[in-house]
Amino acid sequence: MSERPYVIDQMISAKSIAARIEQLCREIRAEFPADEKLVVVGLLRGSFVFIADIARELQDMNVEVDFLEASSYGDSTESSREVRILKDLRGEIAGRNVLVVEDIVDTGYTLSHVIHMLSARRPKKLRTIALLDKPSRREVDFKADWIGFEIPDEFVVGYGIDYAQRNRNLPYIGKVRFT
Repeated sequence: MSERPYVIDQMISAKSIAARIEQLCREIRAEFPADEKLVVVGLLRGSFVFIADIARELQDMNVEVDFLEASSYGDSTESSREVRILKDLRGEIAGRNVLVVEDIVDTGYTLSHVIHMLSARRPKKLRTIALLDKPSRREVDFKADWIGFEIPDEFVVGYGIDYAQRNRNLPYIGKVRFT
């Protein structure tokens, strides 16, 4: 697939993202007991910047980080609706508090599939957080417990989110405009 030419218009600034993460982490602290380990599970690859910032913000908690890689997009801008697990967790989550960190909830297929799979492993408490939510695209009845920002049906990049493996390193969320 050849990449179409595009430009990126900033939608959400790095400063706005940082402020929202502080607020979300206050709510996360209120949900999970400080004396119990919290397994923070990042859904790769798009969540890697978000999970790093969450883990740093929760420095006063006993946090363990693990990763799971699921794919439903490949290099496309549209979901295939087929969720494939490319990398599973290394650790056990049975009887533990778990926070699943996702970059964006679009159709809902990926996060719904992952939550169903992880629920079967019997965690003590299982919650979800997504940096971005596109409710207008939802095809599965799923809502994350915490949402950073609700956005319109736009294709976005930055802050870990890519288009054909590019633009993950932008410090902000930008709208992709194809030229």
